[in-house]
Amino acid sequence: MQVRPEGLYCQPADLFIDPIRPVARAAITHGHADHARPGHEAVLTSAETLAIMQARFGPASVGGATTPHWHEPVTIGEVSVQLVPAGHILGSAQVVLTWRGTRVVISGDYKRSADPTCRPFEPVACDVFVTEATFGLPVFRHPPIAGEIATLLASVARQPERAHVVGVYALGKCQRVICELRRAGWDRPIFVHGALQSLCDLYQAHGVDLGPLLPATVAAKSAMAGAIVLAPPSAIADRWARRLPDPVVCLASGWMRVRQRAKQRGVERPLVISDHADWDELLTTIADIAPGEVWVTHGAEEALVHQLQSTGQQARALALIGRELEGS
Repeated sequence: MQVRPEGLYCQPADLFIDPIRPVARAAITHGHADHARPGHEAVLTSAETLAIMQARFGPASVGGATTPHWHEPVTIGEVSVQLVPAGHILGSAQVVLTWRGTRVVISGDYKRSADPTCRPFEPVACDVFVTEATFGLPVFRHPPIAGEIATLLASVARQPERAHVVGVYALGKCQRVICELRRAGWDRPIFVHGALQSLCDLYQAHGVDLGPLLPATVAAKSAMAGAIVLAPPSAIADRWARRLPDPVVCLASGWMRVRQRAKQRGVERPLVISDHADWDELLTTIADIAPGEVWVTHGAEEALVHQLQSTGQQARALALIGRELEGS
């Protein structure tokens, strides 16, 4: 494995994993834009991720595509490549590379908590585990999502005259929050910003039931008192949100663990909901896998490396550029 300007590279397969610029052959872990980019000549990814890429970038944005079933080995050169569920969003995968008896697992983004919108993370024994570390600091310990959803619903019940507008990332977070609201008993229509609708439609086409959704248009303002409205984070504090009836501004993100971030963004009701592993999940995952070596990337690399090395685990930071942390 090598780190090149394009990204992480498996030389025996001539294969890049989540490259940041167009390449001849790429394995894509999931559909977030900091991992999936258009223009590759050939792509290996899950069927769901391919559909997401085509929806976001256009049908012609991806060259030849290979979409193996989960765990199905694909031979590229001398390397066996498998996709194993990562538990991050719909279609998210770990890339498992086996070459001459050595196995490397690239996690992509992942989490260990249950998510009704995607397959759960599966630990794979390996020699080298390449892990993300988006929330690789001890301060980031995410509470159970059910409690955060209960907090939101309690606020709605206390303030029925106000609309609760929840900032959610369009891919993954939006659909997960909707499903968790349904699990908690919210059976009323949920209003969604226009920027979220197409990916909600895609999730439903892949069997994820989101229940009744309505467009959050100005014409529907009178119906939004006491309603839950989902919108991109960029929309929750602009003029669009101010059109809603006395909006309670919420934001669903792992970064809401840092209260100063909530204050800076004008968030009245922070919801600590993340699609990434928190500090404890990172450590638990590495203990479950027990790899010979851990390579840490995409986040607080040095803190996690230090913690692992203090326990005798071989670990090093793997600096990869072009990661903007979409969907945290």
